[in-house]
Amino acid sequence: MTTDDLSAPLGQDRPRKRRYRLPFSAPQAIAGACGLFLVTFLGFAIFNHNPMGGEPLARVSYDPATLRGEKTAKSTSPAPAAQKEAVAAAREPAAGQQTITIIDGSSGARQDVIVGTGAADSGKAETQTTLMSGINPKLLEPSRYGMIPVAADGLKSFRAYAAGSDADRAAIGKKPIIAIVMTGLGVGAAKTTDAITKLPGAVTLAFTPYGSDPGKLVERARAQKHEVLLQVPMEPFDYPDNDPGPQTLLTTLSAEQNADRLAWHMSRFQGYVGIANFMGARFVATEASMQPLVKEAARRGLAWLDDGTAPRSIAGVIAEGQAMPFARADVSIDTVPTPAEIDRALAKLETLAKERGTAVGVASALPISIERIASWARQLEARGLALVPLTTAMLKPKSS
Repeated sequence: MTTDDLSAPLGQDRPRKRRYRLPFSAPQAIAGACGLFLVTFLGFAIFNHNPMGGEPLARVSYDPATLRGEKTAKSTSPAPAAQKEAVAAAREPAAGQQTITIIDGSSGARQDVIVGTGAADSGKAETQTTLMSGINPKLLEPSRYGMIPVAADGLKSFRAYAAGSDADRAAIGKKPIIAIVMTGLGVGAAKTTDAITKLPGAVTLAFTPYGSDPGKLVERARAQKHEVLLQVPMEPFDYPDNDPGPQTLLTTLSAEQNADRLAWHMSRFQGYVGIANFMGARFVATEASMQPLVKEAARRGLAWLDDGTAPRSIAGVIAEGQAMPFARADVSIDTVPTPAEIDRALAKLETLAKERGTAVGVASALPISIERIASWARQLEARGLALVPLTTAMLKPKSS
């Protein structure tokens, strides 16, 4: 007990100690702290030199020798990300090319192919013609897409590029003959190469205008003594659900527009003897569209093949009026692509050839079709028939 306790009056508490008070309130303290933070931030933003402005950074190490193009001891293999970019770039069409999708309306199957555009083709048409061997420059004329065939001085592509000679045709004599046309080539180098190398030279090969460089494949086919046709995409009844591809000839276009599209197709490669329809059931049955088209093909010294898939086709009647070589396929060999059905179709061709002297079959470039036709052709001569190029079948009169 202290002296103060003894001197304090009874019944009263001791005096309380005084507390220290801040000179400002709590809200004032919070406001001051916020102001201080703001001043600090503005000072940092103004006086700190950061050219990236706060963007995220990634630091990498590099070898200066590599940047200068000098060789180093380290591996030069690209990183996985770079490999992916390189693969993607390889799949992109080059300048002057475009990727298009061809749709099969019956099966819904889609196929992406790369084709050149007209602008690019026109610039390299002369070079392309020069590179292809066996092309007669007199049978070419320029178009806005490139060089296209033309008859000149009594010369025609039908005769100039025919695979069979007059001596060959004379040697056949009165023997029944069969011509087979393998269609849909030029898109897919593997199947086209198989057709070129595995089928006998007497089989005619029909190329679509699509593909990144059909001219090289056509040149190889002609070097192997195959006769060549150009397949031109034409409007089917279910277009555009069934789309033959870009620059398709349409019944809704004028004759001038279709002639322009035909020029694009004809400029894609050279050395073909004639034209065949690619699809086109509606187009080949429409006289207003077909008449100027067939007339244009005849003027340019080309033959015409009707693939036989359109019963209402008037191509034969118009071709006869133009006095141009013409053939219509009698049998579609691989409508059912099985060995038994293909063999049955080939037997039917033999029967027709013996009855009429000539028969024409068409097939698509399926592996099974190539295999069965190649095997069948090896036995044909022993059965008294001859396999001939399409032009030989077109020139031989049919028996009544």
